[in-house]
Amino acid sequence: MPELPEVEVVRRGLERWVSGRTVSDVQVLHPRAVRRHLAGGEDFGGRLRGHRFGVARRRGKYLWLPLEDTDASVLGHLGMSGQLLVQPEDAADEKHLRIRIRFDDDLGTELRFVDQRTFGGLSLHENTPDGLPLAIAHIARDPLDPAFDEAAFHTAMRLRRTTVKRALLDQSLISGVGNIYADEALWRARLHYDRPTATLTRPRSAELLGHVRDVMTAALAVGGTSFDSLYVNVNGESGYFDRSLDAYGREGEPCRRCGTPMRRRPWMNRSSYFCPRCQRPPRVPPPLTSA
Repeated sequence: MPELPEVEVVRRGLERWVSGRTVSDVQVLHPRAVRRHLAGGEDFGGRLRGHRFGVARRRGKYLWLPLEDTDASVLGHLGMSGQLLVQPEDAADEKHLRIRIRFDDDLGTELRFVDQRTFGGLSLHENTPDGLPLAIAHIARDPLDPAFDEAAFHTAMRLRRTTVKRALLDQSLISGVGNIYADEALWRARLHYDRPTATLTRPRSAELLGHVRDVMTAALAVGGTSFDSLYVNVNGESGYFDRSLDAYGREGEPCRRCGTPMRRRPWMNRSSYFCPRCQRPPRVPPPLTSA
């Protein structure tokens, strides 16, 4: 699934090409694309028509477009294959076009939601007083957010008594980090994915957060990570950070730091990629014995 850098690339495109435009028409072409909008596609379109989109916003892997004259926002979740594309009005429809949004202006472009696997979608939600859609009010701030609280994250992570990669993927602790960038940050920090969070000192967790920020910033600079044509910006262009990955997807290839072949292990229905020399697994305590 797309992670923070890929979603931020889309948000920036929406801010440039969609924010400030007034909706004239909405066509919902597949009901699953609005399944999180419980009132259905007709209600979704009716509540958007005539309203103007505000500045596109994002928290973690979620992005939304506020409706300027209301207390509601259109929340977008890209899922496994969702794309928000700005296309010329006369461009041929994509094979998996699910929602079309047209605007009351003469720019000649429209917003399209395309989703091959239909795991993503758009929905309309009331906002919290902070302008966050209620559906994602539980999502933590992300590490690129200026208001992210490092001290609170460190304390919560240690109290959670979990392992470090599980903590990085826990969107209630820190948002926006997924499997790819977790593996990349852990490789840079020389930490094994099963390292207990209770063993991390404050300087060590601060170092890890620094690597999370660095790898996401580097990915943002080149448009994110695109392994196939599904992850694209609003103009349909792919990112190419996959060329710079140090850990993810490099099973059997030499570690860029020590030359040891990289390994892959099944992990929570995913995979974890790591260097067995640079990222040594935690020691397993001896079993307790009865007196």
